[in-house]
Amino acid sequence: MADRPGTNPSGNPIRLLLVDDHQMVLDGLTAMLRPYAEDAVVAASTTDARDACRLALEAEPDIALVDVRMKELSGLEVCAELGRLVPATKVVLLTVYDDEQYLFEALRAGASGYLTKQLTAEELIEHLHRVCDGEIAIDPSLAGRVALSAARIQRGEFWPGAHLGLSQRESEVLELMVRGHSNRAIAGRLMLGEETIKTHARSIYRKFGVSDRSQAVAFALREGVFV
Repeated sequence: MADRPGTNPSGNPIRLLLVDDHQMVLDGLTAMLRPYAEDAVVAASTTDARDACRLALEAEPDIALVDVRMKELSGLEVCAELGRLVPATKVVLLTVYDDEQYLFEALRAGASGYLTKQLTAEELIEHLHRVCDGEIAIDPSLAGRVALSAARIQRGEFWPGAHLGLSQRESEVLELMVRGHSNRAIAGRLMLGEETIKTHARSIYRKFGVSDRSQAVAFALREGVFV
């Protein structure tokens, strides 16, 4: 609505691009937002993360709502690509994972928000308005833990590899890589999906400037990440 705080600067409904590899989620979000057409409209949606930039260029959305874990590309990779190719579109990660490490990675990738799918339609709309107003939207369920993590970092309580930009979860994954565990074994030990481990691995490679696992392990050993 044009007279409410935090609206799209144009005064028109916020145009959204939805990116999630489950059609049921896209349909559910579209249906959930339909009664709020004065505030937000779905301009485009896709189950193929690789198609996000093309759709963003065509539909010119104000905000892309992107899932974190997807098959082809992670939400973090989509966020980085959109930021590079379609900077006018802000990215908000919308996920079931209320994990502060994912949040930190999302913000590092340039996201304007990190929200969970447990939000009501009204809460989601409010967050979208704040994002259009230039704020960073963080799910309330994460606020307390983020504050505690920030306090730990300020006290110097870092995890191995933090000085190289690794999240705590990436540090755990890398340590198991150094020990020679496969992705499946790492997933089992950390109680995560194998695709999640692959996503963390790609992020580690990107941060280290390497292209594969052996180079990442060599880099970690050379830098003395685990002593």
